Amino acid sequence: MIVDTLALVGTGLIGGSFALALKQAGAVRTVLGVGRNPASLDTARERGLIDRVADWAEAGQADCILLALPVGETEAVLNQLAPHLKPGAVITDAGSTKANVVAAARSALGDRFADFVPGHPIAGSEQSGPGAARADLYQGRRVVLTPQSETRSEATATVRALWEAAGAQVELLDAGQHDRIFAAVSHLPHLAAFALVDDLARRADSEVFFRFAASGFRDFTRIAGSSPEMWRDIALANREALLAELDAYLDALQVLRRAVDGEDGDALHEIFSRARAAREHWMKTQDV
Repeated sequence: MIVDTLALVGTGLIGGSFALALKQAGAVRTVLGVGRNPASLDTARERGLIDRVADWAEAGQADCILLALPVGETEAVLNQLAPHLKPGAVITDAGSTKANVVAAARSALGDRFADFVPGHPIAGSEQSGPGAARADLYQGRRVVLTPQSETRSEATATVRALWEAAGAQVELLDAGQHDRIFAAVSHLPHLAAFALVDDLARRADSEVFFRFAASGFRDFTRIAGSSPEMWRDIALANREALLAELDAYLDALQVLRRAVDGEDGDALHEIFSRARAAREHWMKTQDV
């Protein structure tokens, strides 16, 4: 048993899977659920993700509190929790951006900021909600923690132990470095997928395009099925790093456009070969 009571603010795929994994591992005794959607909370309770629904006061008395919600809601939620936090309670999050979350936590928690451990599980799905939660979501996956200079080492150790009990591999990063990396490898791909699907959907003859779309289109655009609310918040929260990656990607597309326009087969072959080799090297490092 790592903690007696865990509170989830957000009981969907991320929070619900965390709770299921910890219950299966015997790492937590009681899981409380807090959320704005009564139907989702009911589903979470029926599926055994949580033991009961709690209010802010009860959630603040948990040993550990996980925020699994759109990053834009972080400060408002922490303002609700802050007056109720018991001494020693550890707060963490699962947001895809970190610098803005750290700033929100610093503002809302005041002298309790030392109990906040910023986190980001590198796992997920285009599916959402408590019905999508599964106990093996984090098995073998990376979780990034970005503790600050003020963060209590005991708080970091508790959060690390919980994620490891859920099956994850924990790594530490600087928050700014985290945001630059994930702007390139996560946030930009989502924007690219959303942009392509939206472009086709807005065409007068869109039904023809979608009728002939097959596996390549499905694979590339799978992540366009993700939560618009969540990705809106991520794009705005990581604005500067994402703009830099969008500019770099637009430059790369322009290089491709010039090669196609100039019928430069050698240039296209070089780009495609380099990209293929890089992806094959990356795939060899993955547990897939």
